[in-house]
Amino acid sequence: MIRLKDILKQVSISIICFCAVFVCTLFLNYNKDLAGIKEQISENMVKVLYEGMVMSGRVVSALCGGCLLFTSAVVLCFFVKNYIDVHKKELGILKALGYSNFRIARKFYVFGLSVLLGCGLGFGGAFIMLPMFYKIQNENGLLPEFSVHFNPELFFFLVILPAVFLALLSVVYAYFKLKCPVLFLLREKEEIVVKGRRKREGDRELPFLEEMKRSTARSRKALVFFIWFASFCYSSMLQMSADMDELASALFSVMILLIGLILAFVTLFLAVSTVVRANTKTIAMMHIFGYSFKECGTAILNGYRPAAWIGFAIGTIYQYGLLKIMITVVFRDWEGIPEYHFNWSVFMIVLISFLIIYEMIMYVCSLRIKKISIKEIVLE
Repeated sequence: MIRLKDILKQVSISIICFCAVFVCTLFLNYNKDLAGIKEQISENMVKVLYEGMVMSGRVVSALCGGCLLFTSAVVLCFFVKNYIDVHKKELGILKALGYSNFRIARKFYVFGLSVLLGCGLGFGGAFIMLPMFYKIQNENGLLPEFSVHFNPELFFFLVILPAVFLALLSVVYAYFKLKCPVLFLLREKEEIVVKGRRKREGDRELPFLEEMKRSTARSRKALVFFIWFASFCYSSMLQMSADMDELASALFSVMILLIGLILAFVTLFLAVSTVVRANTKTIAMMHIFGYSFKECGTAILNGYRPAAWIGFAIGTIYQYGLLKIMITVVFRDWEGIPEYHFNWSVFMIVLISFLIIYEMIMYVCSLRIKKISIKEIVLE
């Protein structure tokens, strides 16, 4: 029922899981091996160093792993919903033939393969990186030397458990999405629930393009989240990586930078391309009625700009708060740690680069709108 092509489309989930497990494996495996030399530490300053490194590893793993696990779950549910929407007629035929909702939904466990692939590659990539990571973490030579060990419990919690959990999530989510009348699936109808305040007497009626812009964003809340998350990752990770040059190693700074860029571009491209693809019929009809492709692009894409700017602002606040907590709480007993202040120059550079990149992506997507075949849409 679900082909290999459908699973390959979920490469974004594999990338997100790769980033999450890669970071968590580095820090948690280091903490596990570091605990093995705890009894060898006798000096007070070295004990402070030990406790600070253990705490920082836990904080980074919890924040990074928790945030990316939640994002993976949202993206996975989005792909399950999208698959059901695209294949409504086929699924309706199966239900008409007597297949139960659970019998169909249980096949969606294969969506967990993309999670397993990403987690497995992240775990393996981290193990290749661990010797260098251990060396950099102890570059001052204060801690006793220790080697890399394979910890099977980490493999279970970081690879097997997330894959099983998200596979079960896709089955459960598909089961509830399939609990609708067979005729809705066969006729490819959508159940639309409109929420919002009642229109009051005297309210100004919005122009069509403005109303179109707002309704497009309201109708696809998952895509609003993706655009928000992409902006959040770009803002927080890039600003954090610039400040990490003074607070941590260059390797850690580069690692945060790459992860932030990968997550931002993957989720933003997924969201914007899906918006265009989901509104092809609307764009075609608007063009038939005399609206230019530029006006179509404005109506479809501009409604998501507020989410992008809100995500950028929250990402800025998040990275500042996180680094402030790390300096004032986790590393408060360390000597030589510089006081952290908000870096306005880095903020302006990241803001300008975000503005340029976001507008370039929007421009590329508007070019895709021009390639939509009106004839094919109308014949369909």
